[in-house]
Amino acid sequence: MRKKDRHLFRAMALTSAILSQLVGCTLVGLFAGRWVDSKLGSAPFLLVIGLLLGLAAGTFAMLRTVRQYFSGD
Repeated sequence: MRKKDRHLFRAMALTSAILSQLVGCTLVGLFAGRWVDSKLGSAPFLLVIGLLLGLAAGTFAMLRTVRQYFSGD
């Protein structure tokens, strides 16, 4: 395999990892907040908190992945 092809596949892997981390963490936070809201009856409050926590966790995971990718490990 040529060196250029390997870089292309690594870039595609990085992009899919970033996408799955951002979307996955956001959806987990969203559904967890919605579930807790349904149990406690505090309609949109915990849904928004869960969404924000999911976005923060996804951003942190994305930054960790990008740092690891560019460090060469």
